[in-house]
Amino acid sequence: MAFVEIAWRGRPVRIEHEWVGSADATAPLFVFLHEGLGSVAMWKDFPPRLCDAAGCRGLVYSRPGYGRSTARVADEPLAPDFMHRQADEVLPALLAALGIDAERDRLCLFGHSDGGSIALLYAARHALAGAIVLAPHILVEDLSVASIEQARIAYETTDLRQRLARYHDDPDSAFRGWNGIWLDPAFRAWSIEAEIGAITCPLLAIQGIDDEYGTLEQIRGIARRVPRSQLLELEGCGHSPHRDRPEAVIAASIAFMNDNGDRP
Repeated sequence: MAFVEIAWRGRPVRIEHEWVGSADATAPLFVFLHEGLGSVAMWKDFPPRLCDAAGCRGLVYSRPGYGRSTARVADEPLAPDFMHRQADEVLPALLAALGIDAERDRLCLFGHSDGGSIALLYAARHALAGAIVLAPHILVEDLSVASIEQARIAYETTDLRQRLARYHDDPDSAFRGWNGIWLDPAFRAWSIEAEIGAITCPLLAIQGIDDEYGTLEQIRGIARRVPRSQLLELEGCGHSPHRDRPEAVIAASIAFMNDNGDRP
């Protein structure tokens, strides 16, 4: 595990990160973007498994407020544009701090849930070798809000807080930030449907048929708007395809790279 400091919104922020996969500096680079309650550790062994199978390098990091990265300022709520800020401010600053050049390093983003949405927003503004998104959100659905409300109840009445504390220095910062903004009435109008039409890189969107946080309209809406997109809808799979169907996700990711000529 390593840390790098970036300047973000007027203060220094420490970002937890880990390098996995190939040691070959010329191999393509995956950057992994975690879900709304994720972190470096919560990816578990999936990033190295994927990178080893694909012969690629991987960078896994925890966004501010998650894992061992700098926590949110106490009682500061997330704003409805919080994913835009991650795509437009935090991710570019992190890549610059680590000396990553998207073209030279053949950068492919790999994002899950909120991290998938951040990957889509970044891809709409920057040239990439490709992007793979798992259970991304492009709009807010009733199903998402209902499931996130159930998560709030679980946090207050079960051992969910204790379990999250294994992965986050400040579990309240991680949970309250994510849960609060998704349940904020002002967030119901959030949508990136128009913005993703600017994506020009190859894109693979994967979602479980039994996803409890979104309907298949999330990825089918991507296919209608992004010309170079491929979809994979997985049976026997919920909101976390890389946990529920890891072999299928790895196989689809390698096939996607082969199709787009980006293997080492």
